[in-house]
Amino acid sequence: MSELRRMVSSSNALFVFEAAARSGSFTRAAEELNVTQPAVSRMLSRFESHLGLRLFERGRQGAVLTPQGEVLYRRVAAGFRSIEAGLVEIEQLRAGKEIVTISVSSAFTTHWLMPRMDRFQKRFPGVDLRFQMIAGSLRGPVDNVDLGMRFVGAAELVPVEAMVVNEVMLPICSPGYRQSEPEAGVAGDGNTIINLTDSALDWAEHYPPFATGRLGPVKTLSFSDYAVVVQAALLGQGVAFGWITVVSHALMSGALVPASDRLTRGERNCVLLTPRNRQPRPVVGEIRHWIGTELKAEIEAINALHPGLGLMQACYG
Repeated sequence: MSELRRMVSSSNALFVFEAAARSGSFTRAAEELNVTQPAVSRMLSRFESHLGLRLFERGRQGAVLTPQGEVLYRRVAAGFRSIEAGLVEIEQLRAGKEIVTISVSSAFTTHWLMPRMDRFQKRFPGVDLRFQMIAGSLRGPVDNVDLGMRFVGAAELVPVEAMVVNEVMLPICSPGYRQSEPEAGVAGDGNTIINLTDSALDWAEHYPPFATGRLGPVKTLSFSDYAVVVQAALLGQGVAFGWITVVSHALMSGALVPASDRLTRGERNCVLLTPRNRQPRPVVGEIRHWIGTELKAEIEAINALHPGLGLMQACYG
């Protein structure tokens, strides 16, 4: 920090620079900061002299950042956002709120968590839940969040409390899609297979004919966001490969049904991890336990609805 104080003429210069760079105008920066335009111009000229380089090109188009100004603005803006987030967090702590950030898929958030957010809020009224969204497969380190859902190899060592469920998938479709009678003698009335683009696209070939009565040529739909894959199945557009961690609520409610009497046990486990570089707060552990308990209750209900699947054994055996 002592080096930063030497390099920056004054902390106020950073505020003036950020406002001018963001707005692209010394005049608008002056209005925002409630000072005169000449005062902004003088402050920035002194800052440039102190640094020994030009941060702005002045012209008819306004104040345009130089390459050096662009570099500084990116860093200053990121720093200000981080400081602002910290101050907001302090305010919320003072108001009795705890911010908890979870890294989960957009599909899990849309199709599993959102239908039970009222229950979450009743259980954790003092939590401000925030999301780091992942559109595709759950990969990557768990950093800068409190809790992250990931799929890891079954042989990988994880804390016992992090384990959620075995990886289990099954073909799913809407009740209307499964029950609809294909038009006799009409070509092209085979199944539509709904795929996630960054996962195996041949999964349907490993299943016997689906329980849909559709025997014509197979068609495909592919999406890069698994939330859209599941939504397409809900809308009766075809058969999708359903990860139980995402589709359990829809299966329990009857919005989706199995399209086969067979499921697939994957080679991974679903876990809820905390960052390795810090001790989790008690509320984070409580949220992790709540998610696991809620999911298990749904899987038990699905197992009762479709006992032939052997879902409980696959998920927890």
